Amino acid sequence: MALAKKTPAAPAKKAAAATDKPAAAKKAAPAKAAAAKPAAKPAAAKKAAAPAAPRKPNAAFMKALTPSASLAAVVGEAPLPRTEVTKKVWDYIKKLDLQDPANRRMINADDKLKAVFGGKAQVSMFEMTKLISDHLK
Repeated sequence: MALAKKTPAAPAKKAAAATDKPAAAKKAAPAKAAAAKPAAKPAAAKKAAAPAAPRKPNAAFMKALTPSASLAAVVGEAPLPRTEVTKKVWDYIKKLDLQDPANRRMINADDKLKAVFGGKAQVSMFEMTKLISDHLK
């Protein structure tokens, strides 16, 4: 008989617990919705502003420049934009594995790159772009 008394009481407790949880969830839900609404407004404002002013590429980066003779040995003789020259130099460096293994920011120059780098045996990747720009006209 002890079992019979526990069985009917257990479903009653579950039903009471089930009704308490949605009430707690309903109280918490409006706070979450209120917090989400202000965050959504600035994002919508940014999206609306973006089509009004489309971004145009900078013409200076797209202008084809002629490499010097020493740089042409690495990237070719055809006139190229600065971005393409930098890509081709990096392709050359990676193909010949010229990055310093201990410090990957440093480039170890081979004979062709020494002419571009002004005779330096090793330059940083940031200095490299400066030295390359001296060889473009």
